[in-house]
Amino acid sequence: MNDIIRTITEADREEVVALMREFYATPYVSTNGSDEIFYADVDACIAGSPYVEGYVFESDGEICGYAMLAKSFSTEFGKRCIWIEDVYIKDGFRGRGFGSRFIEQVSRTYPNALLRLDVEEENERAIGVYKKAGFDFLPYQEMKKLT
Repeated sequence: MNDIIRTITEADREEVVALMREFYATPYVSTNGSDEIFYADVDACIAGSPYVEGYVFESDGEICGYAMLAKSFSTEFGKRCIWIEDVYIKDGFRGRGFGSRFIEQVSRTYPNALLRLDVEEENERAIGVYKKAGFDFLPYQEMKKLT
C-alpha cells in the first residue's frame, strides 16, 4: 500500500469539498457548514494563504481523507499556535494511522508550537488518537461570536 499525506492542489478541489460535506454531516461536527464556506476554505489552502493549510490523505492514488490547519499565536502560552481544524478519513481507511502520522508531521513542521484542536466528546475514536499523540483537555470552554 502506498499511503501518503500531501498538500491540497487545485486538482483536489471538488473531491475535498465532497469530503467536507460528508464530514460536516456527521455528528462529530457541531456546525453544518456550507458549500460557500467549504470552497472558501479549499481555495484559501490552494492559494497559499498564510492562515490556513490543507492536506489530503491518499492511498494508492485514491484520496481517502483531508485535514486543515489554521495558524495563529497564543498569548496564553506565548508561542505560535497551530489549530488542527478538520481531520476526516473515509470509513474504509480509518485505523490505518493517517491521523497519527498527520499529527507527527504537524509536530515536525511546527516545532515548539502549541497544537490545538476541537473534538466532540462522542468521537471516542478520535479522542483516543489525540490522547495517544499527547493531547489533553483544557479546563475551560471556548466561546465564539461571528461578525
